[in-house]
Amino acid sequence: MEKLEYSIHPGVTAFSTKRGGAGSYGGFNITHYCGDNVQHVAECRALLCKELNIGDEQLILPHQTHGCEVLNIDAAFMSESRERQTERLHGIDAVITALPRTCIGVSTADCVPVLLCDTQKRVIAAVHAGWRGTVAGIAQRCLEEMSVLHSCEAQDIKAVIAPSIGCDAFEVGDEVYAAFEEAHFPMEKIATRQEKWHIDLWEANRLQLLSCGIKAANITVTGICTHSNHTEWFSARRLGIASGRIFNGIMVEE
Repeated sequence: MEKLEYSIHPGVTAFSTKRGGAGSYGGFNITHYCGDNVQHVAECRALLCKELNIGDEQLILPHQTHGCEVLNIDAAFMSESRERQTERLHGIDAVITALPRTCIGVSTADCVPVLLCDTQKRVIAAVHAGWRGTVAGIAQRCLEEMSVLHSCEAQDIKAVIAPSIGCDAFEVGDEVYAAFEEAHFPMEKIATRQEKWHIDLWEANRLQLLSCGIKAANITVTGICTHSNHTEWFSARRLGIASGRIFNGIMVEE
């Protein structure tokens, strides 16, 4: 397996998995709810766990639904049955944890993954921000939960906006433009008009992080467009919904 690694903070592992070339969906995929072959998904998951040197129970992946729900992964959650964990992870689009050696992450194939790390309290989070989640303020909601649950402060947080669809490729209808406008995004900064409107989801999420108090110097935008680089990264717009997913993970070491 191949992955892009991020130097978000010493002692913190952060990465996005690349497609590779094998498997029923044309690459490395641990997302169990996108229709891929069950055995292939299990094999990929086992391979990732081996590379991270963790047990399967320490790899946490929510079943995202383009909503705005955030789940804190704590000791109580880890002590629950696998069935109960699966139930609680359904409909979750952002996960937080302060547990070491617990890899949390989100799946994407054009949507924007945002990885967060409180460098002082060593609290981490992974956010799935499609256009609906971005409009609904999922990144802001996650930061608020980090503050409430773990007393995190924005000035201590570093963020990575990982590979996802770029502005040139993200063509949208008037209704999507209107949704961002109604949510009071600065449209002159995130939208351009070609034959149709194009929205810059990277900038929309970066501005949201800035508005929450995260320093500009602490936000890394990879600038990698999944749609334009679909041979290396999964892109639902380019490959169709029946494709694998990038796993964007983050974990605090001991």
